[in-house]
Amino acid sequence: MIDRRVVPFATLADEIGAGPARLGAVRLVAIDGFGGAGKSVFAARLARALGGAPVIHTDDFASWDHQFDWWDRLEREALQPLADSRTAGFQATDWSTGRDGPIVEIAPATAVILEGVSSGRGAITDRLTDLVWIETDAEERLARGVERDGEAKRGQWQAWMAEEAAHFASDQARDRARLVVDGAPTIAHDPETAFVLLVDGAVRG
Repeated sequence: MIDRRVVPFATLADEIGAGPARLGAVRLVAIDGFGGAGKSVFAARLARALGGAPVIHTDDFASWDHQFDWWDRLEREALQPLADSRTAGFQATDWSTGRDGPIVEIAPATAVILEGVSSGRGAITDRLTDLVWIETDAEERLARGVERDGEAKRGQWQAWMAEEAAHFASDQARDRARLVVDGAPTIAHDPETAFVLLVDGAVRG
């Protein structure tokens, strides 16, 4: 049986602040999980608890045609500058047109959140202060994706989800996560200030 408990974002922020900086002077926190799990919302709420921590979205690097093969660019344009205490700068993907979008700049900070599908991949493990996995079932994730992008994108979402399944079967980021969070909680709580932690064999620390 899986136990669930409500945890304040402030508590997680304190734990991150007490953790080691492993990306230069930056405490890098990855929020990983399948598309539609609720990672972006969770990251925004955690960023507030961290006093306005900047958030890097992997969706700024990925696209429908490039689901996972952008990591080298993220390393070069975002992670390495931050590790060197320099401002990161990169051109975000405009998903509505498939073309280059605006330039995004991320200044070095005490804590930086890396949010999105495959953000906690094995290549970054030794530079993470913390890794959070957002757990939401496939039916709910697909419904959220179609609601956001429209019924015409259902087929693309289904193909995307199949590729995600293959990636995570190999990478197994969930098994490395310190925290596994309920992405569709039914327990009463204030979602702006707290989250629901799934306590099972995958949670450590």
